[in-house]
Amino acid sequence: MSFIKKYWLEILLHILMWIAVLYVLSALGSSSTFELRVKTINNGVIMRRSAVISLHRSSFFIIGFLMLLFYGNVFWLFKKLVQWKNGYAQIATAAAWFVFIFFADYFIVGLFLDFKSTNAPDFLRLGPKDFVRDSWWHLQLNILLIFVFTLGSSIAYFFSKAWIKNELIRKQLEAHQLSTEIKFLKSQINPHFLFNTLNNLFSMAQGKGNEELADGISRLSAMMRYMIYESNTDRVSLGREIEYLEDCILLNKLRYADGEVKLTFNYPEQTDGLFISPMIFIPFVENAFKHGVSIGQSSQIDIFISVENKQVIFTCENKNYSFIKKMADNNSGIGLENVRRRLELVYGNKYELAIKNEEDKYAVKLKLNLQ
Repeated sequence: MSFIKKYWLEILLHILMWIAVLYVLSALGSSSTFELRVKTINNGVIMRRSAVISLHRSSFFIIGFLMLLFYGNVFWLFKKLVQWKNGYAQIATAAAWFVFIFFADYFIVGLFLDFKSTNAPDFLRLGPKDFVRDSWWHLQLNILLIFVFTLGSSIAYFFSKAWIKNELIRKQLEAHQLSTEIKFLKSQINPHFLFNTLNNLFSMAQGKGNEELADGISRLSAMMRYMIYESNTDRVSLGREIEYLEDCILLNKLRYADGEVKLTFNYPEQTDGLFISPMIFIPFVENAFKHGVSIGQSSQIDIFISVENKQVIFTCENKNYSFIKKMADNNSGIGLENVRRRLELVYGNKYELAIKNEEDKYAVKLKLNLQ
């Protein structure tokens, strides 16, 4: 019921369209009514008999094939073809599907025509069956025009829907980016003040010989610079994103005692020419630290990034403590639904996200298609 309420206008337009097509087909079939008059001899008496042969009943069969062509194109064939890169193969496949449906309609509907609707059995010897077949053949030019119209309508419908969807996604993405920028502007103080303060703290830590603290301050400064200045673009290099993850991992490890967190982070050395949406992996890393580490216990976090055929694969596995809040909790930072929403807005159907929430392990696998 919710589907009907949401798309009632579109459903109504479809119904009206098919009623109009059925009316045209019925009118065409009714106009193709033929009267056959012959003479027969009954006990030496010549009698005139006639029979009316109509093709309008075939309209209900034809409408089924037209709907198969239209909705087969919209919901199946065109979705496959737009993913192909060869334009000739796209046209050839669409043409082959059209020809298949058209000739299936010709032969199958021809078999179900009422060839015996005559007033005299003697007519069967005179060839009304062949007469109707011949009439059905002569109708094919008009039927072909209706099939071509249906093909054109399916093309227009599919691409108009795709354009509307893309426009909606684009506007949602713009609104999302604008909202993110507004939230960021509200939360930031003065970036120059923060960087100057961090630089002073870094110098003080070095002056007192605390290299570990100085390194942490330096990495925090680099992270903030990346968040403020470098991540405002649509795409950043994969190598720069990996550097940001390394800094984030190091700072998170400072919160825990030695031995509480054992972490493995493997990534490819060569990432030239690969660009992804900025800060797309960080929610999962933060989630691993926040929900996969327990004070006083040994926790393992494994993070891997690999590249295969222009596809970036990110995996993150960590221990799962049953008493810790799940990622989708409203108080757990960025929720899983927000992550999925951003991926959908940025990558559309070019990503795969799989999450396993088992009793003792939480695993995330994200694939990004960069083609």
